[in-house]
Amino acid sequence: MMQIIWKYIDDLVGKGLDFLTLIQFVIYASATLVTLALPIAILLSSIMTFGKLGESFELVAIKSSGIPLMRFMRPLFIVALLLSCITFLFANYIIPVANLKFAVIYNDIYRKSPAFDLKEGVFYNGFRGYSIKVSAKDKDKKTLRNVIIYEQSSGPQDNCIIAEKGIMNMSPDKKFLEFNLQNGYRYEEKGDEASPKNEYIRVGFKQYNKLFDLSQLDLQKTADSLFKSGPRMMTLRKLDKLIDSLGKFPASFASRIHGELNVYFNFLKYHDSDWNAVKPISVKIKSFDSIIPDSLKRLVFEKAANSVSILRSNMDNTADEYENKSRDLRLTLSEWHKKFSVAAACLVLFFIGAPLGSIIRKGGLGLPLVIAIIFFLIFWLLNIFGEKFVKEGILTPLGGTWLPIFVLVPVGAFLTYKATRDSQLFSKEYYYRLFGRVSVYIKPLLSIFKPSKDSSS
Repeated sequence: MMQIIWKYIDDLVGKGLDFLTLIQFVIYASATLVTLALPIAILLSSIMTFGKLGESFELVAIKSSGIPLMRFMRPLFIVALLLSCITFLFANYIIPVANLKFAVIYNDIYRKSPAFDLKEGVFYNGFRGYSIKVSAKDKDKKTLRNVIIYEQSSGPQDNCIIAEKGIMNMSPDKKFLEFNLQNGYRYEEKGDEASPKNEYIRVGFKQYNKLFDLSQLDLQKTADSLFKSGPRMMTLRKLDKLIDSLGKFPASFASRIHGELNVYFNFLKYHDSDWNAVKPISVKIKSFDSIIPDSLKRLVFEKAANSVSILRSNMDNTADEYENKSRDLRLTLSEWHKKFSVAAACLVLFFIGAPLGSIIRKGGLGLPLVIAIIFFLIFWLLNIFGEKFVKEGILTPLGGTWLPIFVLVPVGAFLTYKATRDSQLFSKEYYYRLFGRVSVYIKPLLSIFKPSKDSSS
C-alpha cells in the first residue's frame, strides 16, 4: 500500500480531494493486492501452524500413532484448495472491476486542476486558459497587489490584464470566483499572426470585474466505457474473445504487406522473360544504366529513390504496428494465464510452508515470519521478472506468467519429501554432528600444511 501511495503521491497532493475520493482510490488500488496477500497468508500460516505443532511435539505424537504427515496435511490442503478457488474467482470477477474503477478514478484525479491556492509571485494555472500571478497578498487574504492575468486567445498574442490592486470574493452561489480589479489596463491584439498589420487594443479601467468558473476545479467524472477495452479489465470470457481477435492479425498483415509490395515491384512479373535475348547480338549490354538515355537517367534515379523511400517508410510503420499488436497479444495471453497462476501459487506456497514448518519446528512470529518473507520475495520477484520478460518478448506468456510456479514446485516437492522422512534439514545439532564427522578427515589434511617445529627452527 505504501508503494502505491508513494507512486501516485504527486497526483494526489494539492488537488483538494475529499476524503471519500481518497478512500475509493485506496480501496480500488488495494483490491489488486489481494492476489498477493492470500499466497503469503497461506505460506505464513502454514509455517506457523506446523512449526507450533512441531515445537510442542504434537507432530511426533501424530506420527508415532501411525498417521503419516501427508494424511495429516489433507484437511489443511482442502482449506488451501478452497482458498485457491476463491483467489481464482477474485482474480476473474473482482480484480477486473477494481482495475476499471481504479483507472477511471485515477484519470479523473490526474486531470483535475489543483485546488485554488494563489501564492505570491507564482503563476497559478488551475483555471483552463488562464494564468494568474500576484506580487503580494494583504493579511485579509482577499486584497491583492500588482495582479497579472494572462488569457489564452486565438489571436497572435494572449490577452493580458494588469491591475495595481484587486479584491478577491466568492459569488453568493459559490460557483464563481470574482476578481474586482482596480486601476489597470487590458491588452489585446487582433489579426493574423503572419500579417504585419494587426489591431492592437489597450483599454484602461478604474474598475474591472473578472469571473472564474469554480466548476473547473471539481472532479470530473469519466465514463467507465473509456477504459473497459484493456485486458486487465476483462474476465476470462472476454479475454478469450480478445485473444481470438488478436490472433488473426498475422494473416491480415501478410496479405497487407503483399498488396503494398506489389505496387512497387510490378517488374517481378517479367523476371522470367529473357529481355537480353531480344536485343541484337551485336549489342552487348553491360548494366541497366547503359540502356537508359542520358536525358532520363536523373528522372529514373529520382523516381527509384522516392519509391524506395516510400516503401521503407511504409514497411517501418507496418513493422511498428506489427510489434504493437504482438505486444498486445502477449500481454493479453499473460493476463489470461495470470488468473490461473495466482490460484496455483496458493497451493504451491502451502506445500512449501507446511513441510517447512514441520522441519524447523518453530512457531510464533519469529523465524517463520523471516522464512515466509524470503520465499514470498522469491515468488514476487520471479513474478515481476516473468511479466517483464513477456512484455519484452524474451519469454512466452506461458513461460513468463508461470515462471514462479515452475521454480517453486521443485522446492515444495523437495521440502515435502524431507518432511515426510523426518529430515533434520534445519537442525543445529545435525550440522554440529556432521561437522564433527567431517573434521576427522579434515584435520589430517590440515596437518600437511602446518609447519613442524624443526622446519620453523
